[in-house]
Amino acid sequence: MGFRKSFSILAISTALALTLSACTSDNKAPSASSASPSSPASSAPSASASDSGDANSERLEKIGLDSNVKFKETRKITVEIYDRGNDGGSKPEDNFYTQYIKDGMLRDHNVEVTFVPVPRWTEGEALNNLLAGNQAPDVSITYSYPTIQTYANMGGILDLAPLVEENKDILPDMWEYLTEANIYWDRDPSTGTLWALESRLNTLNRINTFVREDWLKKLNIEAPTTLQEFESMLVAFKDNASTLLGSDADKMIPFSTSFDVGWRADHLTTSYVPDNMTDRDVFVYGFDDRHLLFPNYKEGIRTLNKWYNQGLVWKDFPLYPAGDKTEDNLMKAGYVGAFIHNWDYPYRDGDEGIHANLQRLVGPDAAYIAIEPFANDAGVYKKFLSGPVDRKIFFPATNKEPVASLLYINWISKLENRVFLQFGEEGVTHEKLPDGSLKTIAATGEKIMNSPANIDYTITSNGIDLGNPDLTVKSMANAYAGVDARFIEVANQITTHDGRVGKNANVGEIKAEEGQGQALKDKRDAFLDKAVVASVDQFDSVYDSGMKDYLTTGGQAIIDERAAAWEKYFGTETMLK
Repeated sequence: MGFRKSFSILAISTALALTLSACTSDNKAPSASSASPSSPASSAPSASASDSGDANSERLEKIGLDSNVKFKETRKITVEIYDRGNDGGSKPEDNFYTQYIKDGMLRDHNVEVTFVPVPRWTEGEALNNLLAGNQAPDVSITYSYPTIQTYANMGGILDLAPLVEENKDILPDMWEYLTEANIYWDRDPSTGTLWALESRLNTLNRINTFVREDWLKKLNIEAPTTLQEFESMLVAFKDNASTLLGSDADKMIPFSTSFDVGWRADHLTTSYVPDNMTDRDVFVYGFDDRHLLFPNYKEGIRTLNKWYNQGLVWKDFPLYPAGDKTEDNLMKAGYVGAFIHNWDYPYRDGDEGIHANLQRLVGPDAAYIAIEPFANDAGVYKKFLSGPVDRKIFFPATNKEPVASLLYINWISKLENRVFLQFGEEGVTHEKLPDGSLKTIAATGEKIMNSPANIDYTITSNGIDLGNPDLTVKSMANAYAGVDARFIEVANQITTHDGRVGKNANVGEIKAEEGQGQALKDKRDAFLDKAVVASVDQFDSVYDSGMKDYLTTGGQAIIDERAAAWEKYFGTETMLK
């Protein structure tokens, strides 16, 4: 395939899993029932131990819990759940898995749970509306920390710092799984306030570039390893549309993207970013998670604009909003030659997914495979990866049951609960193989999962984790029903190859970001779409005008404040240790 540094899935994933596993072994929260070390069973407790036990019992009694950490009187909480609008999916707030959670929380803690669905693809707007109307779920989640900060400044978010400390003894699973690193990731270094907990990203896999492997073979083209080879491949797809699609040649789409150009062209655009970019500049200019403000980003969009004007890009990509399935259906039908998307995107969703439909409609050899064609100025296939954090979990000020809500987070972090939610019932949604690993069985009916490995329910965890690194890696390779493991191996290897992992440059609140998250996102998406579809001679004008608007309506103020904050905490240093 022409890949450089071709490592196996087991080598890379095992190392990653071991690293993450090692993180959880430190700073474990003490068990509520831990015994004194080296004390004989018949020994009487010391006065200090007895006093501590009495104090703990009194504290539990005060907040209404018995010695088993179960409320004496039933408490009620609401929990946010994403609604992905899946065709053939179940109701996200009422299904087999929500019932498992409800039954477990009622049994273990006497807490009634009600799920509140929020549209996944417009979650920022929806959550803003809920918070503004004092109707946000008690346990809320978002990918947008500025949204949380905005409402925290208005008194609309609970400070979790005292809550997680005061209740540490009854939250052992949360502390062990998230560790202090994720729990305190967002703690303000000046005020000590903590508005959100960061869930754990078990793998740093992000996105990949995919091409039709069968088309490469049919045209006798090697998998491209350079930008020029990739472009030549797209031209070949267009020029040979009749060979590849027959009577459907007019439906040929050499390269597809979506309205979210920033996400969907990321490997292309970041290949233009200089390899020697400093940690300081990554922090100052990296608040837009599409890397819009990174140096030389514009040239990546210029390339996409050139391809669009050459008829190599899906002409209708800006017309379809988030969650629309039109593009997926074009891929399933076999009309799309290449695209950039989530690292395993074509292999998801079992029988309903792109891979299964492509093979069913086109033929058994039809498949997308991940490739690595976009090297930067140093010849490195740089990927800007996240730190080991994912969604942000927070409690709105309207939450009247913070302890019950923390117990929910602890319950959802417990290993056996996470594993059940990620794999479901043995013999129904997974099978256990002789080596102890688990293999997913495509689910139907009430036990279908609306999100990969039920990540919408395992809110403290994104990515398969069986508590055993070896079994986790093997199960990861087994997790795609009906997909040849080699496709997963290649995708897994490439997505983090030459990756640059995000660091936590925590400087506290950036006030200029308040209220800007959704507004700047909308501006970015709109002007990038316009820049891609502009005529070549109008590209600079359209792009520069859009960027100017982005900067003057909030972007530049954020840059300036971030630069000042970096200097305050890190001085003239340009790299984090």
